[in-house]
Amino acid sequence: MSKKAQTSPTLKGARSAVRIGGGQTSGALDIDALIADTHTQIIVCCGSGGVGKTTTSAALGLRAAEQGRKVCVLTIDPARRLAQSMGLTALDNVPRPVKDAGSNGGSLDAMMLDMKRTFDEVVEAHATPEKAEQILSNPFYVALSSSFAGTQEYMAMEKLGQLHAEAIATAGSEARWDLIVVDTPPSRSALDFLDAPERLSSLLDGRFIRLLLAPAKGPARMFSAGFGAITKTLNKILGAQVLTDVQMFIAAFDTLFGGFRQRAEGTYALLQAPQTAFIVVASPEPDAMREAAYFVERLASENMPLAGLVINRVSVGGAEGISGAQAEAAVVKLATGNTPDKQTADLLTVHAERFKVEARETRLKKMFAAAHPSVPSTSVPALASDVHDLDGLRTIGSLLAAR
Repeated sequence: MSKKAQTSPTLKGARSAVRIGGGQTSGALDIDALIADTHTQIIVCCGSGGVGKTTTSAALGLRAAEQGRKVCVLTIDPARRLAQSMGLTALDNVPRPVKDAGSNGGSLDAMMLDMKRTFDEVVEAHATPEKAEQILSNPFYVALSSSFAGTQEYMAMEKLGQLHAEAIATAGSEARWDLIVVDTPPSRSALDFLDAPERLSSLLDGRFIRLLLAPAKGPARMFSAGFGAITKTLNKILGAQVLTDVQMFIAAFDTLFGGFRQRAEGTYALLQAPQTAFIVVASPEPDAMREAAYFVERLASENMPLAGLVINRVSVGGAEGISGAQAEAAVVKLATGNTPDKQTADLLTVHAERFKVEARETRLKKMFAAAHPSVPSTSVPALASDVHDLDGLRTIGSLLAAR
């Protein structure tokens, strides 16, 4: 698939937005300005695992809805935290309204990608009923749509394209959504979201697949001794039934190849368009910040519009009035004095350690800013407890927007 920038459809009446991260010196990421800008139509949250992408996505969606945006949050993270924090018993492949979310005409829907169901929907929408039945019942298709590497990310692209198309179809005052927030899978596989269409298209359109398709095409050369030898070898490796299933699937699926590639290219162009904003999420740990740097550099190389960096769970310094060094000195005195006070010494040790952690995190943030001076950022302090309801998400949203 070509990675060149392409013309992308936009919501009716929308104009191109400025790429927020481009050409700026590093500074504060203005979350409220980002979600208030009606030209921002898609926000993609990406980052390594365990850094709070799902919570960030949900908090952004909720804050936008309560500022008047019509929002759909799409998660492709298998965790169920998003459903729980939004008060939903379950998330599935259909956007569900979140109660008590939204004001000033805003609304919030949430959904979790069902990889296989999305693949089924694509087949049903773009194949004749007879072909669709052949494909859906094929054992190789069942395996491909359920567990093949890259299928989840490919179907996330399909679902994003579907949601955006639905928004376009109903643009204006009656639009169901004017902002889509996408929560991506963890670790570097999050950027498989960009690579999966090319990989899956190459698989389905590759030379090996075309070779397997040859028996269904009917030319006489397929009965040659060479092809017979290849088939015999594949039978030994895969088993006769598996090879037959693959050949039948490819024969039935052949007419859909072009559509998959075309839609993938359209969604890829949509991700490059000015109305899209990528937010990289990290925690103030060396590995997570290295991954964040990788994401930032990869997005730049793919010409993706980067809004900025969110650093989650940042430590808050100890109580004012005594420095870390003073606390450490006091611990030594308490330990060596005539009347040791273990409880006070332990409290001072924790106090001193918090200063050390804060200093280490500050160094990491400064190193990132020095290496990526054009990337705005915001830090969210660690909370005393996990987020488990809308009030918790509102708190995170307020912290995200604090400058």
